[in-house]
Amino acid sequence: CEPEWAALASELAPAAEVVSATHARQDPHYIEARPSLIAQLRRADLAICTGAELEAGWLPVLQQRAGNPKVQTGQPGMMFVSELVSLIDKRSDADRADGDVHADGNPHFHLDPVRLAKVAEALTARLQAIDPDRAPDYQTTHQSWAQQWTQRMERWTQSAAPLRDRTIVAQHSSFAYLWQWLGIKQTADLEPKPGLPPTPAHLASIVAQVQASNPIAIVQTLYQDKAPVQWLQERTDVPPLSLPSTVTKEGDAATLTGLFDVVIGQLLALPAVAN
Repeated sequence: CEPEWAALASELAPAAEVVSATHARQDPHYIEARPSLIAQLRRADLAICTGAELEAGWLPVLQQRAGNPKVQTGQPGMMFVSELVSLIDKRSDADRADGDVHADGNPHFHLDPVRLAKVAEALTARLQAIDPDRAPDYQTTHQSWAQQWTQRMERWTQSAAPLRDRTIVAQHSSFAYLWQWLGIKQTADLEPKPGLPPTPAHLASIVAQVQASNPIAIVQTLYQDKAPVQWLQERTDVPPLSLPSTVTKEGDAATLTGLFDVVIGQLLALPAVAN
């Protein structure tokens, strides 16, 4: 469903044909069930989605129209990876009036490399189950991937040490797991409620809060409107920073490793950190 899982599947099953329903410049909450996506799901042996209601507005329509029994919910060919990891910010009282909240927790956990590694292990087991003839190959590929991923996590942890205990302002909770992993504290959100566009009244109400918390940047994803960030920057002098929230189609963030390299590198390059 999302580029991060397409990228992971491509690394663990390099001989497979892998497609992503979304890309880095789209909000994964809101996707149109296009005929091309229906056709792709109709041919799929395995669908890998985040779950935790992230795709609730469009995936059921795709499943129904595709009519592929392999990828119906509950079947081995339908994998919701949020069921494999613990999620933060669970809401037992979630209500649509509160905005784009998820009762099961924040679904953007792919930006935690530790949780991502757990998904890789489970995905390998699922690949072995639905394609047993290649089971040994999947196991060998995963062992190599896991060893390299552990080394990369160690490198990222060391290089990102200057970011620990820093503060940041962001739009939405897209990077919440990344902040938690790096030891960064998000002190304000540009959205008055999750998923709702920033309003002038809300932005005005957090100006003093932003100035007092001395954040290193105002962060947003590649698909979010830059105008609210620019408005807040002009009144606080806090630099804006657009980060890819997932793997991109091309460029330095076109792989999972590249995504973490780019995000951490851009955070370290911020004036408040680099100086």
